[in-house]
Amino acid sequence: MKATCTDAEFVELWSTHQSAQKVADALGVNIANVYRRRRRLESKERIRLDARDSRARHYKHLSPTEHNHRKHFELENGTVLIFSDAHFWPGVRSTAFRGLLRLIRELKPKAVINNGDAFDGASISRFPRIGWDSKPSVIEELRACRDRLEEIENAAGKAKLFWPLGNHDARFETRLAQNAPEFEGIKGFHLKDHFPSWAPCWSVWINQDVVVKHRYKGGIHATHNNTVNSGRTIVTGHLHSLKVTPFDDYNGTRWGVDTGTLAETAGPQFVDYLEDNPTNWRAGFIALTFKDGNLLWPEVCRVVAHNVVDFRGQTFDVADE
Repeated sequence: MKATCTDAEFVELWSTHQSAQKVADALGVNIANVYRRRRRLESKERIRLDARDSRARHYKHLSPTEHNHRKHFELENGTVLIFSDAHFWPGVRSTAFRGLLRLIRELKPKAVINNGDAFDGASISRFPRIGWDSKPSVIEELRACRDRLEEIENAAGKAKLFWPLGNHDARFETRLAQNAPEFEGIKGFHLKDHFPSWAPCWSVWINQDVVVKHRYKGGIHATHNNTVNSGRTIVTGHLHSLKVTPFDDYNGTRWGVDTGTLAETAGPQFVDYLEDNPTNWRAGFIALTFKDGNLLWPEVCRVVAHNVVDFRGQTFDVADE
């Protein structure tokens, strides 16, 4: 944002144009900077800088004060680490999980986002039991989630912690709501009650132009379709595919990102479910780095072998993490 534009001048300019793009054009700056300054002024001055277009109405309807299922996070410079589909299992510390701990300690991210399905819910799945297979109980899974997430919390220090809900996570409350509705509201009947350090939500919006949520479109081209249809860089899990898909139009470059799975791709969570079929899955997680409020090319940390991950052109042995 130009130093010559005071807060008062910005407010007047916004009142004249009521459009982030027109204000950005008038000031000769990136539209993301306009969105950030608008939000800061709304918070600081306790005012509303409404716009004429449909996007503004959408933001107004889902603003943090009116709909707490969307979390907002502003970041000028720094890194956000995003993992998903951990399906934490008793006694298992996957290679990707240990790689995540290493990079948290090295990169010191401003936020860590658990992008859904940390809890598997194997024993309360809607799918029938396969033969005489043995699944962990709910309390065993909760303990596994607690132990692994506490390791992440300890490594992350003061980083903000977010948890967009995944479809497997939802199994916990869905089973209780269906079978014990009279206990609604009692502490412990919500998954979030067991993980107070993590802010629960449906999505995390970083600087208004990056959306992190568990799932949106499906299929092999999901990352492409996600960013085309949302109009934003969008980071999703659910499909375990771990990839970055760029997309360009008149608005510039944005990305569709899949966060892969933090679990072992052939782990005990999946072995019977997959019936020994091949999968197009990859274990790992994603790093988003922001400079001057702008997102750089999203980076992948990938499991390449047992106890080995690669990141930024190097491989790391994470056996001791």
